[in-house]
Amino acid sequence: MITSQLVRGIVINTIKGSELFIVEVSVNSGNKILVLIDSMQGATIDDCIKVSRAVEQQFDREVEDFELEVSTPGLSNPFKVVQQYLKNVGKDVEVLLKTGQKYIGKLILVEDDTFCMEHIHKVKREGKKRPELETEQLNFIFDDVKATKIVINF
Repeated sequence: MITSQLVRGIVINTIKGSELFIVEVSVNSGNKILVLIDSMQGATIDDCIKVSRAVEQQFDREVEDFELEVSTPGLSNPFKVVQQYLKNVGKDVEVLLKTGQKYIGKLILVEDDTFCMEHIHKVKREGKKRPELETEQLNFIFDDVKATKIVINF
């Protein structure tokens, strides 16, 4: 039986000593294996091929009928591991809290269980006709965050 723990172990051994890190490993009931990898510089197609071949070599298609997909997480997917936050420091992100609040700003700091973003918003000041832009730093605990994604600007 193919398990995500077994596949994760294979991937860890394959990427050991490289800049690559695991974003996600999953195996569904139909033996569809999904492996998402990345690195601080971005994973290449050659990295995906190397991991794919390593996983395929560990299983016999005659015994275990499986489908395998190895790729990078993509820009539109939410972050799943701390390394993705570290990789995107200095970039604009959208943070959705478990409470439903949403913030957009620049990711400026990532620590063990928290991260900080610079959020710009409009504030209506007393005696002023127009709202002014105000920048504030917001700190978030990973456990309070439902999803964080890159903001794509064109």
